[in-house]
Amino acid sequence: MLDLADILAAQNIIKGQADHTPFVPSPFLSDKFGVDVLLKLENMQPIGAFKLRGAMNAVMNLPEGTKGVTCCSTGNHGRGVAYAARLRGLRAVICMSELVPKAKVEGIQQLGGEVWVKGNSQDDAMAESQRLCREEGLVEISPFDDPYVIAGQGTIGLEMLSARPDLETLLVPLSGGGLAAGIALAAKAIKPDIKLIGISMDRGAAMAASIKAGHPVDVVEVASLADSLGGGIGMDNKFSFPICRDLLDETILVSEEEIYRAMQCLFYEDRIVAEGACVVGIAALLGGHFVPKGPVATVITGRNLDMDLFTKIVTGQDIQLGDYQIKGAAYVRP
Repeated sequence: MLDLADILAAQNIIKGQADHTPFVPSPFLSDKFGVDVLLKLENMQPIGAFKLRGAMNAVMNLPEGTKGVTCCSTGNHGRGVAYAARLRGLRAVICMSELVPKAKVEGIQQLGGEVWVKGNSQDDAMAESQRLCREEGLVEISPFDDPYVIAGQGTIGLEMLSARPDLETLLVPLSGGGLAAGIALAAKAIKPDIKLIGISMDRGAAMAASIKAGHPVDVVEVASLADSLGGGIGMDNKFSFPICRDLLDETILVSEEEIYRAMQCLFYEDRIVAEGACVVGIAALLGGHFVPKGPVATVITGRNLDMDLFTKIVTGQDIQLGDYQIKGAAYVRP
């Protein structure tokens, strides 16, 4: 069982390497909703994403003599594992599906990680990572269902509530649940009445579907602006699913169009470049899915996106996601 002590231990492990990112108000959103809306800028991490916290905690807790590490990743976890492995002098093999943007593959390679592209889904990539463990003796670091990873991500919750004890609601991007589980563990331990809302895209949201079903379920993975939120949670999920099921107060699903508009809003109003997965909290606010009554915060989880795609979005162009098209439009202040 994970608890606050594990998160406090992780805080010591990652100190000076992956902690204390900026936590700032959004003047536009705060004015629009009449309450403080705060942004935890994990896009300012050395690898450009929050995943460094969990990866650093997991890698630094590996025993001496470890041959190397592997993982499956939609990009940011792989960057974190590659970065942390390089600090320890370990080999890192990152398994990814063909759906992962080229920019994220190149980012991992620049950090010294080996990238193996396998199959059309995260399940395919996960199977390859597990094969490397069996046949080559590497240690797998799950992007979400690992106690050290969850504890590392939970340090974000510590930092937010340390800075703003008056927070009433946290809007957390929800994928495999490592981030949401860690933040929920920390936040609920410190402030039991705080509201935790997990937010995903409305196509292929595995954790949200699993919570609704009461057990892990498979979903069809499709191309999304929030590609970092894609993939399954694993049928034998041991940690992130039960924590999210028990501690999240609500889940919200937002459309691709709402993610598109939220990316535009964050760029034009706050001058922040962020992945689609980062803005689902903002999309939930702008889409009217949640109306805040008091101070609210969300996590801007990363900036490692295809800049050609981002340019099309902020200039109002149409976007094609497989067989799904988002009709573009120039930004208009909501």
